[in-house]
Amino acid sequence: MTEPADAETRRAVQPVICYPDDTLPRPDLARYRQHRAGMRKVSEKLVPPRDARCFDVPAGGAFRITSVEGPQVGDLNLWNADNLDERFFSGKTRALHGTHVSTGDRLWSVFPFLRPMATILEDTLDWYGIDSFGGSVHDVIGTRCDPYTNALLSGGQYHHCCHSNLTRALTNRGGLAPDVAERHVHDVLNVFMCTGFTRDTGQYFMKASPVRPGDYIEFLAEIPLLGALSACPGGDCSSEHSSDTAACYPLLVEVFAPEDKDGWSQPPVSSYDGSHGIGG
Repeated sequence: MTEPADAETRRAVQPVICYPDDTLPRPDLARYRQHRAGMRKVSEKLVPPRDARCFDVPAGGAFRITSVEGPQVGDLNLWNADNLDERFFSGKTRALHGTHVSTGDRLWSVFPFLRPMATILEDTLDWYGIDSFGGSVHDVIGTRCDPYTNALLSGGQYHHCCHSNLTRALTNRGGLAPDVAERHVHDVLNVFMCTGFTRDTGQYFMKASPVRPGDYIEFLAEIPLLGALSACPGGDCSSEHSSDTAACYPLLVEVFAPEDKDGWSQPPVSSYDGSHGIGG
């Protein structure tokens, strides 16, 4: 199609931030860290390569995800432990904080709740920033590797994509049939994954994660959480995912609880009245 005469003028229009964050509630990280200092470790899970595990975190507690043997990315799902309908909303988290998250950012829940589920307290990769390719770490862009897209693109049947790993973990935890568990699996926080969009075609890209053994990201649980973490079959995602060829390593999840379990106030759900203009 012929380019219009004013094409460059249209392209030169200045962008406007969709959700200015001036009024977004900010966590008091100094208070949170003081609260964290009084916690004790209560459990840990070692997530095997190409598999997933569930874990529970009390409200006001914390959890840490650590690289322990080699560069490895993980796909994280979070639910309200008391109500699985309230789960992590990667799209709104992206709209509020950007395509990648780090220290001080929060993971928000879906409508009609829309409240912080977890706040990032520490991130040993927060030095990475945005590289010359437009890549950064801990993305809320990608959905999760899944067997359906794999079958669409390759025709193969692969059962260790993160979507399937998370489905198995939630099923194995007990109480949910596989088809019900799968419907609760949702778009993820790609922990340690380095991603961005190509500048020429706008395609989602991945590159070798900068994570090294000992690196970690730690969250404070704003509400009681059920989490599930998949150690992605792509390893550090430097070449491919959804395969058995990449070098993969375990991830460690540690859970911490406060001594005073009743001393934490959970954030309220959204103040919107839910009427949607119906009947009035």
